[in-house]
Amino acid sequence: MKLSCLQENLSKGLGIVGRAVATRTTLPITNNILLATDQGRLKLVATNLEIAIVSWIGAKVEKEGTITIPARLFTEYVNSLKNDKIELSLPGSSKSVHIKCLKSEAHISGLDAEDFPPIPEVGDGVTTVIDAGDLSKAIAHVAFTAATEDTRPVLTGVNAGFKGDKLTLAAADGFRLAVYNCNLGKAVEEEISVIIPARTLNELNRLIAEQEEPVEVTINQGKSQILFKLQSAQLVSQLIQGAFPNYSQLIPQKFDTRTVVDRIEFLGAVKTASIFARDGSGIVRIQISEGADLTPGKIMVSARAEEMGDNTGELDAVVAGQETKIAFNGKFLQEVLGVLSTAQVAIETTTGSSPGVIRPIGDDRYIHVVMPMFVQW
Repeated sequence: MKLSCLQENLSKGLGIVGRAVATRTTLPITNNILLATDQGRLKLVATNLEIAIVSWIGAKVEKEGTITIPARLFTEYVNSLKNDKIELSLPGSSKSVHIKCLKSEAHISGLDAEDFPPIPEVGDGVTTVIDAGDLSKAIAHVAFTAATEDTRPVLTGVNAGFKGDKLTLAAADGFRLAVYNCNLGKAVEEEISVIIPARTLNELNRLIAEQEEPVEVTINQGKSQILFKLQSAQLVSQLIQGAFPNYSQLIPQKFDTRTVVDRIEFLGAVKTASIFARDGSGIVRIQISEGADLTPGKIMVSARAEEMGDNTGELDAVVAGQETKIAFNGKFLQEVLGVLSTAQVAIETTTGSSPGVIRPIGDDRYIHVVMPMFVQW
């Protein structure tokens, strides 16, 4: 192997694939990054056996070759170099890569590429495309709601339902549910539903931040793997096997009180209350009351912790329905209000012991359901 490339491009490529490098593994070679020449480019590959990320960068290839080298050492060294041309060379029978940039030189020992886990080929099955911006927004609205503990593996993923030219993403952790609908750029011929690990979607969202072209999505026939093709990278992931809960049954179909409030003001009041809620199980209390005559309705946001103190914030709101009291986990409220972008949100409630629903005003693609917390008023 003998090639040259720009330090800036190599550093960026390593940053793309680096998140897929295994950290704790019984297979040491997955701590490495695969380097390979590929049609006049340098291909970088990393995998932790759950996801694999492939990235290509421009390079001047003089001699073909492939090797794997320790990801952390290689990345830190490349990032320490000046933004100039980097030369990589690997003598025919050697396992040590020679790296040169201006007056800096290094040798890094590697392992045979033949021992690197093969990256699955996901070429058959269902294929579609989706606008990168729409996909990014869908992931941001849903993935944070997935469970982080593996007690119920299906809840650590996001259910992706493909039907016609529509994609529906849904995630739940037992305390809240998020559902987002968006359009596909290419309709699917058959309806299909799979569970994508939330970690995979979070990594994908990081990769498509600067993507302008649509993302190509392929699910293999066995519904065990999914492939996302980007402009200069690919991400392959295992899918979670199992049955996702019938989340449509969890969405309340009616409400007794609907409250419309300024999102930024509501988020600020919840953040303030959460300071006092830290020592009170994170409970934020919401009291909603109708206005009288020409006066607006009110929403009181409060929290208290025994022996520590309490606070109350009052916001104007448009209230339709009866007065109500309900309590939520402050962290959950902050997270959903933080991902929304509309000026106002609607809070739909029935009783203090029934789920509350949060909807962005002016955007019917998203719905968020939050379970209430029991409190003594």
